[in-house]
Amino acid sequence: MLSKEQNDLLTQTGAGTAGGRFMRSYWQPVATSDELPVGGPPRPVRVFGEDLVLFRDEEGRIGLLAIHCAHRAVDLSYGRVEDGGLRCLYHGWLYDVNGRCLEQPGEPAGSTFKDRVRQRSYPCQEKGGLIFAFMGEGEPPLLPAYEFLEVPEENRWITTTIHNCNYQQANEGNFDPIHTSFLHKMFKEGEWTARKSKAVLGADLSPNQLYGADVAPRQELEETDFGLRVYSIRQVGPGKYYRRVTNLILPSIAAVPGQTGGEGYTVNWYVPIDDTHHLKYRIMFSRERPLDREWFMQQDAKEIKPDHEMTRTAENRYLQDREEMNGVSFSGMGPNFQAQDSWAAETAGPIQDRTVERLGQSDRALIQMRRVLLRAIEDIVDGGEARHIVRDPARNDMSHLIAVADMITDPEAWRLEPKAPVRA
Repeated sequence: MLSKEQNDLLTQTGAGTAGGRFMRSYWQPVATSDELPVGGPPRPVRVFGEDLVLFRDEEGRIGLLAIHCAHRAVDLSYGRVEDGGLRCLYHGWLYDVNGRCLEQPGEPAGSTFKDRVRQRSYPCQEKGGLIFAFMGEGEPPLLPAYEFLEVPEENRWITTTIHNCNYQQANEGNFDPIHTSFLHKMFKEGEWTARKSKAVLGADLSPNQLYGADVAPRQELEETDFGLRVYSIRQVGPGKYYRRVTNLILPSIAAVPGQTGGEGYTVNWYVPIDDTHHLKYRIMFSRERPLDREWFMQQDAKEIKPDHEMTRTAENRYLQDREEMNGVSFSGMGPNFQAQDSWAAETAGPIQDRTVERLGQSDRALIQMRRVLLRAIEDIVDGGEARHIVRDPARNDMSHLIAVADMITDPEAWRLEPKAPVRA
């Protein structure tokens, strides 16, 4: 249970809030590269409660500007991409990617008025199929050298979904090892579950069967330089233990074992649209081979609309099938984890009231995750820098970030190597 003040710190992300300052201290994805092709139109985007326009000029440079023109406040996302910037349709004012006003065609010849106008802008960079923006104060840090951003494009698959709730609710599900034994339980394993069966190294059972073998896993926690590492260990037979390793990466990322097994992992990156809506970027990768992109596209199309909204929503009661609950799935919401997790996040309300929840010993990973986040926010409030803000290129090494699911024989040998540096 949290106090109201603590709950506000974790959930408020607007300008001027402590949580907003914390979230803005890191590079955050604002779109996929596919959504902003060369020669494509500008895109309206909303991030941290701010309405912005994202565009790519003729030379491929990316700009993120306040959406309302500094002149008469019309919407710049309808503008023309030309002459080295984004031109407003109303009076032809032209802005470059840095927010400088390059032209004001209606002003007298020789006017210097344009030099005194600056549209609010944020620096952007493109990496690994994503467009990142830094919306914080001061000099931007380095974008951490995440492995999932470095692999070839064909080895990576990105899915974008919109969720109608606070971002923290969705991320907390990644640090709740118990729910996988229930919410994601399948009585009948189809193609989706069969594919996931290859994700646990050394196992002769599927993850679905392993989750069911022990519904009260042991939890071990390690604080790291990037956040928190969570181990869940389930006994599935004599001398046989299922180990699953999940990571909290500050400020709002989870690295979890995925369908690529020991070849890679899955990243869930949560970006607030505002305090009651967020975008989830789901990034799957293999460091060894191309992914079956056609198969992933087909699976996503079953649950996600072209506008990134989920097919299953509160309005249609998540298409829950009570007959399916009798012999196919525990939830009655199909086999896709994303759909089931969407239900869990959204039905807690637009912003969960954590002052009334009742947590038990099985919630220790979740409790520690919140402590790590609260300390990081407090570091910002106290005038310092939070953990995992990387500025030294020599220390921009994420090789110790590992998310894996495997079988072990000694439950005391649960710790992974190499071990991440622990914060002093």
